[in-house]
Amino acid sequence: MEGNGAPPPPSAAIIEHKAYARIGLLGNPSDVYYGRTISLNISNFWASVRLEPSSDLVIVPHPTHDLVKFTSLSHLTNRLENEGYYGGVRLLMATCKIFTKYCKEQGIDLHNNNFSISYETNIPRQTGLSGSSAIVCAAFSCLLDFYNVRDKIGVEIRPQLILNAEKELGIVAGLQDRVAQVYGGLVYMDFDKEKMDKYGHGNYTELDTSLLPPLYLIYAENPSDSGKVHSTVRKRWLDGDKFIISSMEEVANLALEGKTALLEKDYSKLATLMNQNFDLRRRMFGDAALGGLNIEMVEVGRRVGAATKFTGSGGAVVAFCPDGASQIELLEEACKKSGFFIQSVKVVPSLLNEIDIRTLSSKK
Repeated sequence: MEGNGAPPPPSAAIIEHKAYARIGLLGNPSDVYYGRTISLNISNFWASVRLEPSSDLVIVPHPTHDLVKFTSLSHLTNRLENEGYYGGVRLLMATCKIFTKYCKEQGIDLHNNNFSISYETNIPRQTGLSGSSAIVCAAFSCLLDFYNVRDKIGVEIRPQLILNAEKELGIVAGLQDRVAQVYGGLVYMDFDKEKMDKYGHGNYTELDTSLLPPLYLIYAENPSDSGKVHSTVRKRWLDGDKFIISSMEEVANLALEGKTALLEKDYSKLATLMNQNFDLRRRMFGDAALGGLNIEMVEVGRRVGAATKFTGSGGAVVAFCPDGASQIELLEEACKKSGFFIQSVKVVPSLLNEIDIRTLSSKK
């Protein structure tokens, strides 16, 4: 885009940003239904994007995730069956398009310098940890700094732009993951319909990460048995199905109750709410949609008394052991016997800097 915008960063500057895997602690999937959620970012897994000035604009394919050279037809077929057809290049391209389009619509001038952009990720595929949106979020942050427009694009609207980039590629999702990954830390989100319709974003409140008890992440090596999670529920909700509408309101209320439980450090209540969240999801979606492997990950934790629920739409589970160390040991043993990975959750602090904070509507 032509214009007389701010100059680029120093010519030798390399910009790199990370976005982290996201755990939906309470309220998901009500974010798609004008509900409420609580989510946290974890440093266990991340995606990073690197941008550096170059003579041409180059989207660099990842040597593994964007593989186009194979040793044989069998190699190609196995790769597609296990990894799917798409890597991160399409995510980077869509991010550039949406970023440019938004700046043009808002009259934000961009300089004409080019860049080379590449990515790396260790977020396991199909685990409901928001791997795709992490790449987009990190890329978006790089573009904000390369064009020196971080102060011109508010924090609260960035999640919608990130989601728009994914929608370009046919990815169906809600705002929860993108809000969490933009803000970092622990975030309570209220997707109030009136505010969403008026401003294009909900009410997002950062919570102190020290309010969280120790949490654990459970996931499988090949979590392909995820089902079609949003397939019928979305349509039923749109069609006015009373059971779905009332159940989704219950799910949203769990996040509201969970916020109070965290502020009061009532972890017994938190455990109850986590279990209720999964049970409500299971009632709405049904076992066939959730997938047997995903349900077993939940049940493994519950058999030792842990509170368990999906981190997202399936593929991984967040667990809390209210009885402490002895219960954690039982959970680890149970996961090992079932062939599941388990890790202690490492929470990321808030990612907002001073410029970001000044763009918040509550700070203006």
